[in-house]
Amino acid sequence: MNRVPGKRDAGGDTEITGFVEPGHARTTRRVPRSCARTARLAAASAPLAAIAGCAGDYSALDPAGPAAERVEALWQAMLWGAAAILAGVMGAVLFAFAAAGREHRFSDRKVLAGWGILFPAVVLGALMGVSFLGGESLLARAGDKDDAIRVRAERWGWSFVYPGGERTEDVLHVPAGREFTVEVSSADVIHSFWVPRLGGKIDAVPGKTNDLTLMADRPGIHRGQCSEYCGIGHAHMNFEVHAHAPADYPAALAAADEQAIADPPPVLDRRAPPAGDTIRRWTDIVLDLFGIT
Repeated sequence: MNRVPGKRDAGGDTEITGFVEPGHARTTRRVPRSCARTARLAAASAPLAAIAGCAGDYSALDPAGPAAERVEALWQAMLWGAAAILAGVMGAVLFAFAAAGREHRFSDRKVLAGWGILFPAVVLGALMGVSFLGGESLLARAGDKDDAIRVRAERWGWSFVYPGGERTEDVLHVPAGREFTVEVSSADVIHSFWVPRLGGKIDAVPGKTNDLTLMADRPGIHRGQCSEYCGIGHAHMNFEVHAHAPADYPAALAAADEQAIADPPPVLDRRAPPAGDTIRRWTDIVLDLFGIT
């Protein structure tokens, strides 16, 4: 700025009309080369950082089974469909501004209706159909339920009961390369069974059983979690899926069953809800008010 002690402009001659001078003859100071180089490096590395975020134990974009691949394909379809809608709508908006006051042989209303309404409706309709078909393909098939693994969620852990009667806690054992069906239910509140690298989520609802068919392509360990907030222990309600080679699966399941019986997992202490006493006290007041005993 001009005529301010210690704040003189290196090249501006315009008088100050407010707190900030509206124009200068040239740039006050040049950006240091090191800062410019850092900015270019950050811009170049941004795509790499985005790609790195697509991998990991809890990444649905790093599929390890056919169900997860369908989820990832649906995500890609939604992403590019939304991008197409955004591009079409923004193009219509920019066209409207650019064509304002100009002579042209076509109707602005038709362009806005076509690109702003018809085009998004067609793309969203196609995405809806793809999502419905993809979601239905993840559900259990009728012939698979006889060999289903019963999954029971309870604050704050998971128990698994296998067709042969084996039981495990917080670790689900499955054969790699073979489809398996889980029947998910809850003993208390609503939970959600989710193994991101194997497939989508399925809710665990008290008094109801929901089925899901998954498969692990190869032997390995995959992380799972409860993805529905269920109380103070929700953050610790995780589990693992151990996929074994088919030849090793029976022995691994038998060993896990014996280990679960000999060494039961610790259970978090349950705690009454903070507002429990207040709720009970007001309940008694209301019941007394209406003479209900």
